[in-house]
Amino acid sequence: MDGVKDFFADVRASKDYDKAIAMIPYAHFLGAHFSETEQGSLLFRLPFNEKNIGNTMLPALHGGVIAGFMENAAVISLMWTMESSSMPKIIDFNIDYILSGRAQETYARCDIVKLGKRIANVQITAWQDDPAKAIAVARSHFKLIRE
Repeated sequence: MDGVKDFFADVRASKDYDKAIAMIPYAHFLGAHFSETEQGSLLFRLPFNEKNIGNTMLPALHGGVIAGFMENAAVISLMWTMESSSMPKIIDFNIDYILSGRAQETYARCDIVKLGKRIANVQITAWQDDPAKAIAVARSHFKLIRE
C-alpha cells in the first residue's frame, strides 16, 4: 500500500495528474484531464474533440461520451480519495441529461456522498460555461476493492 500512497503523493507534488489518468484507459482515450483545486477537491475537464460529437446537426456531444467522462471522474475521485490503485467496480450508474452538451469543453466535479468499507456512493455534476448550469447529473454506486 505504501507504493500506492507514494504514487499519489508524487502525483500531488508534481501536479502531473495525467499519470493518474493513464491508469484508466477510457479516460485517457477520451482525453480527460483533472487538477486539484485550492480547496483540495478535484476538477475534471474534457477538452472538445470532434470525434465526441453525437448529433452533427446541433452539434452536440454524444450522451455516451458525457456519461463515460462522468463515470471515469467518479472512479478517479474514489481512487484518489482512497489512495488506491484498485479499480472500483461499478454497481449502478444513473444519469439525468439536463441540457445538450455543446461542442465545447466540458467540466465535472464529484461529491463522494458515502465511502464505506465495501460500497461508495458518488454524485457527479457536469457543466460547460457555468457550474450553476449542469448539463448532466449522475448518481453511482461502486463496490470497493481494498488493498
